[in-house]
Amino acid sequence: MQMNYPALDGFDRKILAVLGEDGRISIADLARKIGLTKTPTQARLKRLEAEGIITGYRAMVDPIRLGLDHVAFVEVKLDDTREAALRKFNAAIARIPEIEQAHMMASHFDYLLKVRTQSMSAYRAVLGEKISSLPHVASTSTYVAMQAVKEDAALAAL
Repeated sequence: MQMNYPALDGFDRKILAVLGEDGRISIADLARKIGLTKTPTQARLKRLEAEGIITGYRAMVDPIRLGLDHVAFVEVKLDDTREAALRKFNAAIARIPEIEQAHMMASHFDYLLKVRTQSMSAYRAVLGEKISSLPHVASTSTYVAMQAVKEDAALAAL
């Protein structure tokens, strides 16, 4: 399946970079930072939203301050990797709130999950009661993170 990506010019990329740092910036301040007036800046912003490049705005919270400081990465091997099995697995992991990220991998395992909980015992419950019982899970391996050295959602490649 070929994806058609919209062309982004320098102003579009600047808008995305600024919003990546401050999603609550006013149109006037955004316009000033990218070097355009308010009207074309607002038109570009609306176009980026309409084209699905900007998918939403959200508050970034500190999970550590919320008591969610246990992070585990889980390798998951499936017993079936046909499309129907993958769809079933993908739908099931979407319903587990402790799974912060899930990536299908080209590796000796099929998925890498980032799981965030309050403690090792809470993680063990999620693994035993939720992840291990997901459709088509053959095996898992867990790696516990000791410290987050870099977690940045900014789009540096723009």
